[in-house]
Amino acid sequence: MNQSYPVVAVTVVVLATVLVGGFGLRISRTTSDFYVASRTVGPALNAAAISGEYLSAASFLGIAGLVLLHGPDMLWYPVGYTAGYLVLLVFVAAPLRRSGAYTLPDFAEGRLQSRAVRRLVSVFVVGAGWLYLVPQLQGAGLTLKILTGAPGWFGGVLVALVVVAAVAAGGMRSITFVQAFQYWLKLTALLVPAFFLVLAWQGDGRPSVAAGLTGAVAGRVDHPLYATYGLIVATFLGTMGLPHVVVRFYTSPNGRAARRTTVVVLALIGAFYLLPPVYGALGRLYVPQLPSGTDADAAVLLLPERAIGGLGGDLLGALVAGGAFAAFLSTASGLTMAVAGVLTQDVLPSRGVRDFRLATPLAIAVPLGGSLLVSSMPVADSVAMAFAVSASSFCPLLVLGIWWRRLTPPGAAAGLLLGGGLSFAATVATVGGAVRSGWPHALLAWPAVWSVPVGFLAMILVSLATPGRIPPGTGAAMARFHLPEALVPRGGDGRDGLCGGAATGAVDGRRARAGSGAGPGADAGPGCRSAGSVRDRGPAPDRGTVSGRGAAPGRTGASGRTGAPDPADVSDPEDVSDRAGVRGRTTEAP
Repeated sequence: MNQSYPVVAVTVVVLATVLVGGFGLRISRTTSDFYVASRTVGPALNAAAISGEYLSAASFLGIAGLVLLHGPDMLWYPVGYTAGYLVLLVFVAAPLRRSGAYTLPDFAEGRLQSRAVRRLVSVFVVGAGWLYLVPQLQGAGLTLKILTGAPGWFGGVLVALVVVAAVAAGGMRSITFVQAFQYWLKLTALLVPAFFLVLAWQGDGRPSVAAGLTGAVAGRVDHPLYATYGLIVATFLGTMGLPHVVVRFYTSPNGRAARRTTVVVLALIGAFYLLPPVYGALGRLYVPQLPSGTDADAAVLLLPERAIGGLGGDLLGALVAGGAFAAFLSTASGLTMAVAGVLTQDVLPSRGVRDFRLATPLAIAVPLGGSLLVSSMPVADSVAMAFAVSASSFCPLLVLGIWWRRLTPPGAAAGLLLGGGLSFAATVATVGGAVRSGWPHALLAWPAVWSVPVGFLAMILVSLATPGRIPPGTGAAMARFHLPEALVPRGGDGRDGLCGGAATGAVDGRRARAGSGAGPGADAGPGCRSAGSVRDRGPAPDRGTVSGRGAAPGRTGASGRTGAPDPADVSDPEDVSDRAGVRGRTTEAP
């Protein structure tokens, strides 16, 4: 292939990403825009953005490579990736949006009223995000190495630099437009070449795909049936806890919009996943000499040149290269945004946008180093490990936290540590090559079959053993999750009846405590106003909003922080921590 064409394609994608992000930056005027796009992203745009960030290196390159090597059994990957959104639609999408949280740690603290659980969830969010970022940077390095001869580390570094610039500059409003644009670019980059590849295959007399194999297809593991079940459980249940997917639902105006967004996502990613198996099947004919392992991920990149050749093959190959790079950029942007948000809220000393921008390079630097250490692992397998950790930790937390009122903080912590911790340990052991064959390898490489039940059982059994630890705000939280927004009182300060006197000085999923006016036994849940943001419905008349006016006197947020700001309520993108009285400073209404 003429190397100049892929270079031009990648350059165009990078420039287009910067320009579209710049457009988002120009209309990103408030902190609400920066963190949650003011919670005003409609279902069509939000679905395209979610699809853009979800269709990662594993979707664009990895599935085709695995189909090439291991045959139709690998079609469980796209089935699982898509079906995960069906599970999310049924159990999580609308209640999670109604929670009013911004991150999974916000949800955990608001539902369980426990700082310890919040910190534990933060650790797993960062760990899962980093696990998912590794294959994106790995795939970027592979793409530029195969097509341009660049060093293996260069592609990952380039993606990291572009992502840091886009995320730190414009936040959620900016990357929403970037990711929506990149979804349609990725779809085009696979659909157009696939059309010409099928024509080339018909012109060659429609040869049998099986006839193209030059050698036996190696089994993935010693126990392929178990591995298939492990893949199904991980992908079906892991989607709902992926940090970059969850954070996008907080940008929806309300729970109904979140559900509609999920339905559109199912259609968009379902259409996309029809294409990678075509490349995998045709790759068996035209690039059968690719060895096993990471090199199979290059089948999508090399197929147009091998099957069509000439100028047409070079141009189609460049289009594929541009789409692949868009996949790395969009997914890495969403993951970096999610991880940086958690680092800003739970690690750095304050929560301003300035601190978020400082956290952005850290959010991607660690996985960048990891991508250089595991370059021999197929990208789809790397992503499957992140799904397994998510399914074992966040799935039990979200499902039980939303649907089971008897969940307690000790139960949640036990499930996270046993389910998520064991799954993460199995992933580390697999990457480190501790066990390479037999049942031990299969159990460690595909842990979701046993780690997800362990997580659920630990949460249920420990919660049943600690009934006295059920948070007092559980009733208010469950009502907020499951009632339509129009039925949830906007005030919740003791005058509405439903929330039993809970104040809403602490938003973002954090309950109000001292000075809230809640009587004994009252539900001081994670805010009892409408699940819509202040922009949607506004606070009670006697409360100052966060736009420089502060919280009402005497109302403090979780863990001693007074009036912790909801990202959807702040008007100055540079003074979120100064104006809201974060970290124990009381703000007075003027």
